[in-house]
Amino acid sequence: MVGGIDLLARLAEEPPRAAILLDVDGALAPIVPRPEDARVPPETQQELRRLHARYALVACISGRAGEDAERVAGVPELVYVGNHGLELEPEAEAWATRLGSLLAETRWPRTEDKRLSAALHFRDVEDEAAARATLDEIAAAARAQGFLTRYGRKVLEILPPLEADKGTAVRRLLTDRDLRRALYAGDDTTDIDAFLALDGLEVAVRVAVASPEGPAELREAADIVVDSPAGLLALLREL
Repeated sequence: MVGGIDLLARLAEEPPRAAILLDVDGALAPIVPRPEDARVPPETQQELRRLHARYALVACISGRAGEDAERVAGVPELVYVGNHGLELEPEAEAWATRLGSLLAETRWPRTEDKRLSAALHFRDVEDEAAARATLDEIAAAARAQGFLTRYGRKVLEILPPLEADKGTAVRRLLTDRDLRRALYAGDDTTDIDAFLALDGLEVAVRVAVASPEGPAELREAADIVVDSPAGLLALLREL
């Protein structure tokens, strides 16, 4: 942790040259049974506004659609990139209609249609093994139509087969603004891509928001590990 504290201090030395990049669900907003009910707490919103006034860039990079991530965060001043970076890729639009057709044929009660991608949630189901078996069949059908699929924290994601992820979003945001210092915080498998995108920067701080559901690989790749969104808030207050 000493190394992590040192990295935070170096990042905070020159805020106009640095970016704060954050996942939303599970990092800024606590996980809730119904994703549509998630909200970033008021005290975290206040901290995000302070960071926005201090740093060159504060951005939320989310699996949600960008406008939905903004709704959950409740801080419109920030930059939002949704759909795991797909919203920055022009080629993604061509897959939207095909995804809509696939979802029209898919029977799953907790389907989140994000237009460019989809999330099929199975948190708090009575029989998780049965749910996973059904979702495996849905995933196979999606792959047969050319889509990519992956599991996250109690969710199956369906995405177009493009070179787009949270890492490509991070690289694009930093390159466009010529920033060589950044912190990224996240809680799930897709955030590992964002961690990797910080390689080669002058100062890179990778923060894992750990949970029993989260991947061990994320914690292993992190410079700093916190145990909850509240822990992340405490860390952000150090910046």
